[in-house]
Amino acid sequence: MRLDISELVAAFPDFRVAAVVAEDLAIRPDRPAELAALIETREAEARRRWGGTELSEIPGVAAWRRAYRAFGIKKTSYRSSVERLVKNGLAERPLPVINSFVDAYNAVSLTHVLPLGADDLDRVTGDLAFRYARPGDSFLDMAGGEDGGAGPVEDPPKEGEVVYADASKVLCRRWNWRQDGRSLVTPESHRAIVTLQTNGEGDLDAAIADLLQLIERFSGGVARVAIADRDRPVVTIA
Repeated sequence: MRLDISELVAAFPDFRVAAVVAEDLAIRPDRPAELAALIETREAEARRRWGGTELSEIPGVAAWRRAYRAFGIKKTSYRSSVERLVKNGLAERPLPVINSFVDAYNAVSLTHVLPLGADDLDRVTGDLAFRYARPGDSFLDMAGGEDGGAGPVEDPPKEGEVVYADASKVLCRRWNWRQDGRSLVTPESHRAIVTLQTNGEGDLDAAIADLLQLIERFSGGVARVAIADRDRPVVTIA
């Protein structure tokens, strides 16, 4: 399996993405007390660090706003996943309780102000790519699509939109805005791939180290890492 970002590097030369493949996972359906305490501490630290700062002035948020504008996203309803996490944290809305794996990587995203996302590796097909949308791309939005309707709907990306995709479907629309519902990481998942993304701001290496220790601590398993950037836009990850 390969990860390819070559379509994007000309327009976004600062884009770097780490792919962390974690296997032999034992994901808890709840949030362990130790993880809950860690997340509460990190939420408080984020409020101390960024409280009183406009979202547009937070470097990790501003970098993704610039990237979104560069591929034509101007509506304020479409923001990067990390912006939503930071915004909710500053408003004292806690990270949602999903499971021990997802909760841990959301904590890393909030701490390092980098977008992270994960997919069940057994529900991913073929090679992976961050690329521009193509005719025929498939995306199943579990949130009801752009109109917010009830239930999952097929909601394909727009022409020119940056997406994250496998060989058969789009895994995430608008780069890191919303995930497809067919590859979610659940307590039944035993293998997962996490992407950590930076676009000129943030310490990717520190975020990787943080994620690796939290995965081991709260979901077990073993992990390996590959990093794609403009000098090495195609990497082997499995």
